[in-house]
Amino acid sequence: MSAGTTTGTTPGNGRGTPSYAPYAAGTFAPAPGAAPLPRMIRAQALLETRMLLRNGEQLLLTVVIPALLLLVFSSVDIVDTGAGKSVDFLAPGILALAVLSTAFTGQAIATGFERRYGVLKRLGAAPLPRWALMTAKTCSVLVVEALQAALLILIALALGWSPHGNPLSVILLLLLGTAAFSGLGLLMAGTLKAEATLAAANLVFLLLLVGGGVIVPLSKFPGAAQTVLKLLPVTALSSGLRDVLQHGTAVPWSDLAVLAVWSLLGLATAARFFRWE
Repeated sequence: MSAGTTTGTTPGNGRGTPSYAPYAAGTFAPAPGAAPLPRMIRAQALLETRMLLRNGEQLLLTVVIPALLLLVFSSVDIVDTGAGKSVDFLAPGILALAVLSTAFTGQAIATGFERRYGVLKRLGAAPLPRWALMTAKTCSVLVVEALQAALLILIALALGWSPHGNPLSVILLLLLGTAAFSGLGLLMAGTLKAEATLAAANLVFLLLLVGGGVIVPLSKFPGAAQTVLKLLPVTALSSGLRDVLQHGTAVPWSDLAVLAVWSLLGLATAARFFRWE
């Protein structure tokens, strides 16, 4: 029997032989087959975003910790941030920390356990292409980062923050920072075991929190250490945001170059070595 036909008994046919009544294509709905690719990516991105926002541990890492650090270090004179208000120095660094926590730490841990439990293997067999799955994950990260940034900016403004500079430079820095941290997070999640990813991602988060120029100025470190730390993506992101938002720099080209290199290396390496099982 061919598709688009139905069987029945012809009226008046005493022998009861089946007859075939053809139907035009598209008569039945819903039609079988995969949904359009943009719709699949949008649906997967919404699912990934809901999963991130429902995870209490992820919210603690991505929202609560950066907000608390901003409140505490801006209100209490714990670290000498130099001349001016502490919040003017801290707010750009905390924004960089929020990108690190979501795009790198949170995504690495979540993807690592999805890989361990076979979720990625099953999603890889779905009509959604694997590159589209990574695109959906990146879109969900950007949504969460936008919510983080809105909350942190409101807190910083309430604490007396006075931002300056070009918003387009800020957006470009945040996008490149997200790409760099996403590549590194996916590389870790796709090559290490889930437990190792959990430990390594949290350790890197703590080390970069202290040594990435987020809260402690780079001038507090020895000269040789400063040279190395300036090449880290979180240092480039925090210093670039600080140059724009605190000092009014138009375009921090050197920090953008560092982030661009990390983005290319991280994403290319993740695409090459990421294992789905």
